Amino acid sequence: MNTLEIQGSTGKSTLLLGENLKNLGTRLPPSKRVIITDGNVRRLYGDQFPESLIIEIGMGEGIKTLETVQDIFQELVDHEADRNIFIVGIGGGIVCDMAGFVASTYLRGVRFGFVATTLLAQVDASVGGKNGVNFSGFKNMVGVFNQPQFVICDPRVLSTLSERDRGCGLAEVVKHAAIADDSLFNYLEKNQGEILAMAPGAVQRMVHDSVVIKSGIVNRDEKESGERRKLNFGHTIGHAVEKVHKLPHGEAVSIGMMAAAKLSAIKGYLTDAHVARLADLLESLKLPTHWELDGAKIFDALRHDKKRENDAVHFVLLRRLGRAVVEPISFQELRAVIHELL
Repeated sequence: MNTLEIQGSTGKSTLLLGENLKNLGTRLPPSKRVIITDGNVRRLYGDQFPESLIIEIGMGEGIKTLETVQDIFQELVDHEADRNIFIVGIGGGIVCDMAGFVASTYLRGVRFGFVATTLLAQVDASVGGKNGVNFSGFKNMVGVFNQPQFVICDPRVLSTLSERDRGCGLAEVVKHAAIADDSLFNYLEKNQGEILAMAPGAVQRMVHDSVVIKSGIVNRDEKESGERRKLNFGHTIGHAVEKVHKLPHGEAVSIGMMAAAKLSAIKGYLTDAHVARLADLLESLKLPTHWELDGAKIFDALRHDKKRENDAVHFVLLRRLGRAVVEPISFQELRAVIHELL
């Protein structure tokens, strides 16, 4: 097992890479425990949960709302949960986001941790202290920065993921490589068979390197005032695609990364050969690089992006594969290029 740490303003978060879900009980205090999970995870792994109050929520982006938060609050109140409770989110990114937001706001904040059960959650969503819910269909519009006390990344639970769910995580691994680690990018290019087969060595490399990249960035910029914005590579347009066309997060981000790479080439940062390498890697990992998109609706969604400031948005471009830069891009410029890119 490898252990990494994030030192945030709200406390230290310990990332336990390779820890077993069965050992969760040893990580919890003796006070009242509350597990928030979904029906699928509970069905597969509920027999490994320590004794706790279990709150089961639905699945999919449609339940990541303030209405679901209110339902969880009500259940906590009904069970007379006080400030000594410890909340654990066991599931993918949606469960972890919901559990972290509930824990950060119930009684002005209680302790919490995560067990990440998807590749997406292990390499990205559960790490870094962002907790939030969607509002009016827009991603993570309401939320807080608050670090979980621990994140358990158990590689054993990834064997039950569907191919599409694995793809969502692979998109984030590619993102980390593209913005910060050309050696990881090269590894992904040369080991596609093992990666698609989720071979243990490939999983260990992808999770470890991704968490090292993200935890390092978060340690330097927890509240996304500068460097942490680089983690949004592919997400500005990706979130708009996800909202408008209802694609899974990783597939939408894959399309968003290609759009950002093409814009990087238009600005003279990337060569066409580098753009092609990114496209080839994404396609080899069975991720989309283009889609029939509604440009007008995509642009409207972009105008509600959280990263907007006045009439521009902080946009992540690539200087080269393995090095990102954040620049303000005006909506006028985005409108001019969006048709060509998408």
